[in-house]
Amino acid sequence: MFNRGNLSRRGFIRQSTAAMAAVGIPAWFAQDVLAADEQAEARKKNPVGANGRVLLGAIGIGSPSSRGLQLFNDVNGAAPNVAKYVAVCDVDARHAKRAADIVKKNDRIGGEEPAVFKDFRELNDRKDINAVIIATPDHWHALVAIDALRKGKDVYCEKPLTLTIAEAQAIRKVANETGQVFQTGNQQRSDYRGMFRLAAELTRNGRVGKIKRIECRIGSNPTSPSLPKVPVPEGLDWDFWCGPTPLVDYVELKQGNHTFTRGHYEFRWWYDYSGGKMTDWGAHHLDIAQWALGMDGSGPFEISAKGTPPSKAPNSYSCHADFEVTYKYPNDVTVIAMSRGENGVKIEGEDGWIFVGRGKIEASDKKLLETPLTGNAVKLEVSPGHMRNFFDCIKSRKKPICNVDVGASSVTICHLGVIALQTGKTLKWDAKAQKFDDAAANEMIGRKMRAPWKLDV
Repeated sequence: MFNRGNLSRRGFIRQSTAAMAAVGIPAWFAQDVLAADEQAEARKKNPVGANGRVLLGAIGIGSPSSRGLQLFNDVNGAAPNVAKYVAVCDVDARHAKRAADIVKKNDRIGGEEPAVFKDFRELNDRKDINAVIIATPDHWHALVAIDALRKGKDVYCEKPLTLTIAEAQAIRKVANETGQVFQTGNQQRSDYRGMFRLAAELTRNGRVGKIKRIECRIGSNPTSPSLPKVPVPEGLDWDFWCGPTPLVDYVELKQGNHTFTRGHYEFRWWYDYSGGKMTDWGAHHLDIAQWALGMDGSGPFEISAKGTPPSKAPNSYSCHADFEVTYKYPNDVTVIAMSRGENGVKIEGEDGWIFVGRGKIEASDKKLLETPLTGNAVKLEVSPGHMRNFFDCIKSRKKPICNVDVGASSVTICHLGVIALQTGKTLKWDAKAQKFDDAAANEMIGRKMRAPWKLDV
C-alpha cells in the first residue's frame, strides 16, 4: 500500500501517517491501516504456490492504456519473487508482442520470454499455469473466466465482472462449483489507504444515523461523431475481438490526440460491449454503496432512470451521455448513480454525511471521522491491497474480499441501471429470483451470442 523505500520504520510511519492525515483519514484508523500494511509486507516473503511460485497467464494485455499492464505492475508490487508471468494472450498481435517484451524485461525470476497466444483457450490449456489475470473488454469476461475456472485456474477478473446479468449468474455458478479462488477487480474495498472501508464501517455502525440517501457520482459518458469505416489495423483479429457480439465494421476517427473507435479502450462507450460509466465507475461506487448498506448478495427492489438519449448518428458512441439512476432499497434508502458531481460516494444520514473519493474522505462534522469505533463495533474485512489479497487467498484457499459472489452482485446493480435507462421504465426487481416485473426488461437480462460462442452452464 505504501512504498517504504530506504526510510526507517519510524520515518516510514511518520510519513505515512502524515500522508493519510492530509486526505482526511483520522489517526486511530491510520494506525490500523499501517498495522495491516506491515503484515502484508511480511507475507510477501512467503511462498504461495507450488515450489514457492505462482505461474500466471495474462489474458487481454499490452496496449499503452491497458488495465492489464497496470495489473502487471500490481502483481510485481504485491508478490515480488513469487508470482511469475509465463504467458500472455491478446487478439491484437501488436499488444501481445508489447506485453511479452515488458514481461521479459521486468521479470524478476529468470527474465524468460513468456509464451504468446491469440486464443485464450490455448493459454488456459496450459496445465502449469496456476492463475490468470483477465483484462479483456467486458463482453469477453464471462467466456474467458468460465473456461479458466473449468480448467483449474484461479482467476483475477477486472471489473465490471460481466456484460450482462445472465453472465454474472453463470460465472458465479461455475466459480462456486469449481471452488477456484476468484477475485473481482473492485479494488476500492482494498486500496486507497482504506478510505472506502472507513466510510462503509462508519455507516454500518450508525455514525451518520439512519441512512436516507447515497449518491454514487460516476461521471458522464463521452460522445463521438459518426465514425467512418476504415481498414482493420494490421495485427488485430477483429472477428475474434468481436467474438460473441455481432461482427460489424471496424470504425475509427482521429481528432487531435484522441482516437474515436469501436475497439481498444473506447469500447466502454458502446452498449454492445460495455455499459458506459454505469458499469465502468458504477462497478466501483455502487459496490461501495452495497458494502456500506450490508447488501452484498441482494439489492434494490425498484429502479428508475432518466438521461440524455444516445446519439442516433450511425457508428457513434451509444451510451447515454448524462443520466441519473434511482434505486429504492429496503428501509426507505435511496441510492442514486449520477453523472454529475465530484467523483466519489456521498452517504447521507439523519445525523450527517460522509463523502469519500480516491483522493479524500470528509464529513459534515469532523467528529464523525475522528471519534474511534469501539471494540464491539461492526468491523469489515481488512484487505491491505487487492492483488495481495488475491495471492493470500491462492495460498489459504479462502474467498477474496471481492469474491465472485460480491462481484456478481455489484455488477448486477450496474446492469439494472443500464436496463432502466434503455427501457425508460420504472422497474420492479426481485433480487432473490433475479427477475423484473416487466417482460421486455427480462429479455435484457441476457443476450444472444454470435455462433459458435455460447454461455454453456
